[in-house]
Amino acid sequence: MGMHLAVVGGGVIGLSAAWSCARGGWRVTLLDPAPCSGASWVAGGMLAPVTETWPGEEELLELGVASVRAWESFASDLEAASGRGAGLRSEGTVVAATGSGDRAELDTLAGHLARLGRPVQRLSGRELRRLEPAIGPDVRGGLCVPDDLSVDNRTLLQALLAACERSGVRIERRAAAAVLDDGERVRGVRCAHGPDLDADAVLIAAGAHSTSLHPSLDGLVRPVKGEILRLTRRAGALAPPSRTVRALVDGRPVYAVPRAAHGHGDLVVGATTSENGFDTDVTVGGVRDLLRDAERILPGIAEYALTESAAGLRPGSRDNLPLIGAIGADGLFAATGHGRNGMLLAPVTAAAVVEMVAGRPVPDAVRPADPARFAGSGPPAGRALSGATAEGS
Repeated sequence: MGMHLAVVGGGVIGLSAAWSCARGGWRVTLLDPAPCSGASWVAGGMLAPVTETWPGEEELLELGVASVRAWESFASDLEAASGRGAGLRSEGTVVAATGSGDRAELDTLAGHLARLGRPVQRLSGRELRRLEPAIGPDVRGGLCVPDDLSVDNRTLLQALLAACERSGVRIERRAAAAVLDDGERVRGVRCAHGPDLDADAVLIAAGAHSTSLHPSLDGLVRPVKGEILRLTRRAGALAPPSRTVRALVDGRPVYAVPRAAHGHGDLVVGATTSENGFDTDVTVGGVRDLLRDAERILPGIAEYALTESAAGLRPGSRDNLPLIGAIGADGLFAATGHGRNGMLLAPVTAAAVVEMVAGRPVPDAVRPADPARFAGSGPPAGRALSGATAEGS
């Protein structure tokens, strides 16, 4: 039998890593009382490294670009492994701006990307409406970014769960309380209910809840609340856009991501951000703000049905880069802190986990995400599992 890896967390990162490591020869147990829930279940599903970037986040941009390039093959492999669709959409993204201040901010973004060698196409409001007739007259200009994609997060999660099960991952629907180690080497996971789980290596991929599992992550990941709405097109209403639409409305960000659902098209609308601990209540103000700004960009949604409102807790890090690497005792690893980019970074994170649990170097784009960058402000980072490979005994 191969070595045993315990993955704590059943969101997009934990499921992707568990499936990838099982393919690589590890015996894998995934611990989560409710796989496919949490922030991954309410995500917008944007795979948007370019339109998410901003000056000062160049390393995150490079990581995101590396991952979005891997998405097509990742989705293809996942569909073959799961027997289900992965939910990838390749229509691209447009970014819309209303007033002169919003257009100036997009000009700043476009200039920054051009300096990095990643030019985007600037469009007038009229040109945007030719691409997406659902965009309204308040939009005065914007950008077209064909390589920023999207994925139906719930379709993806179900495919990942099926792929894990088909690949031999044991899914245990119970909560982890803490990682067990003897100060030098990881021993397994203490569970909130039932017996502890022995393991040769442990991957913490529990999102915003990761910090409670081991002192090495204390203070490095925090919950960042985001609220989303799901809108369903009703008979006679204007068709939703085919591309993801991101926008600035008087300085406020909003996005609308199309979904092929119910036979006539859904939209996921989001962009609220607040830091209130582990609060997951949907607020009246959040719903109001999202609908107000989305309707400015896509007036036709006034005729849609509001079918869901939800809030999730994104795992934010101190510098917006995730934490992907060895921490604490030998054999203990983290893949958390992905913030708003969990869906985007799933392929590159899973590939990095396969390498790091086997003691091999991670891809160059992932190196800036090493938790060791915070070693001066917390417990020291650990080392890879000494001499371990997935094929070891």
